[in-house]
Amino acid sequence: MKEYAIVGSGIGGSSIAAYLNAKGHDIVLFEKESYLGGCSSSFYHKKHYYNTGATTFAGYQNGFVLKEIFDAIGFHSPKLRRSDPAIVVVQNGKTTPRYQDLEMFLSILQENYPHSKHHQFWQLVYKINKTFYKTEGYYYSNKNIFAKLRSLASYFPLGKEFFPYIKADALSFIKSFYGLLDEEYLHFLEAQVLIVAQAPLKEINFFTAALALAYTFNDNYYVEGGFSTLFNELTQDIHDLYRSTEVQSITKKRDSYELDTSKGVFQAKNIILNSTVYGSAKLFTQKQIQNYYKKYELLNNYQSSFMLYFTLKSEREFFHHYQIIEKEIFAHTISRAIFVSFSDQNDTLISQKGEYSVTVSIHTDLRLWQNKTAYKEQKEQLKNLLLDTIKKHLSLDDEQIISSFAATPNTFSRYIKRAQLGGNAMSIKNFLPKLPSNDTPIDGLYHVGDSVYAAQGWPGVMMGVKNLTKLLDV
Repeated sequence: MKEYAIVGSGIGGSSIAAYLNAKGHDIVLFEKESYLGGCSSSFYHKKHYYNTGATTFAGYQNGFVLKEIFDAIGFHSPKLRRSDPAIVVVQNGKTTPRYQDLEMFLSILQENYPHSKHHQFWQLVYKINKTFYKTEGYYYSNKNIFAKLRSLASYFPLGKEFFPYIKADALSFIKSFYGLLDEEYLHFLEAQVLIVAQAPLKEINFFTAALALAYTFNDNYYVEGGFSTLFNELTQDIHDLYRSTEVQSITKKRDSYELDTSKGVFQAKNIILNSTVYGSAKLFTQKQIQNYYKKYELLNNYQSSFMLYFTLKSEREFFHHYQIIEKEIFAHTISRAIFVSFSDQNDTLISQKGEYSVTVSIHTDLRLWQNKTAYKEQKEQLKNLLLDTIKKHLSLDDEQIISSFAATPNTFSRYIKRAQLGGNAMSIKNFLPKLPSNDTPIDGLYHVGDSVYAAQGWPGVMMGVKNLTKLLDV
């Protein structure tokens, strides 16, 4: 019998599995696909490699959770290249690189969007970010009401420090701070917040918005060879790693769990799920556990992504990430902004010399893709619209694009059994204490990933991994 069975090899699953394995615990990791990483993986299609999503590798630096966990695992040498600027924002003919250096960024911002309050506003964003990541000692539990109250008390120093920014919604705070505010600049802020928080300004507090806007001031990296390379290296010391193995059902026994998988039946004392909290009920046979998960189904906001993948032949040098913001919301989506990720010019592991692997994403609602009659036409229309937008703003020619294809929420549902992407939106209604934790009231049942504490992306999910290590006391 295994001590821990981890189901799913996304950011959270792979990281907690590697951590527990490094600490000497007897673990097994199951992944239903042949590759590791889930929504953050990379894949091979028609002789070309692509990153599945537009995940950026942010916060790998001393004092940040991501590096702390990797160091504890003993994974000290991920193949990384610095991304500075972390993102280049293109809007209405204006190009704004989000440099890590605050003053470099502000000098360009002031040229593109003149306002007397910029320096004061971004200094505040910068300070909130730096102060937050220096704060220690808090954790979050949902084991029972007493554990929850004790854990919430650990946030008192954070609450005291950031209370004025937690109580105010971001949109109202920003408008009050700036006074007269140009709509174009508001769209500039909104688009960048949506990348991290997965929710618009009016639905989140300013504290969350500040952390979302400030991620470019932290260390950001490009992962050489694609994200699957990183996941393979992160988990290379795990002996019992089962790829192409779907966990079909889990049954709780008196003091253990039985996992019925496509490769046989396994026993484990504890289960750590890397599935979404609102999609996990179907894994279990007991009503008690099903009912626990069903209460979180309301957290499913149906938000997802439309993805465009293409290979570009060019000798030009591109930045790793661009965000292109248009005046109107794109058809069949919920956003006016697209996120465009280029492979590194010298990364011949993911693309040939003189070529780029490009991953493009835009937020959509998965319910917009349920009309079977219009589906193919809708998909082709949005794919071409995104291609035309990118060609226009980044000065690309048709003949430079070697291969292109698209993926809708339906595509992800078919391949990774998940249509909702981006995890729990960091909105006010999902804020502590309403957010699901990494533990549950069911003995031996735990969670990691972007639908539970703390948030999505590498920094958010790794905060959840660290929280889980505290709850497990490992």
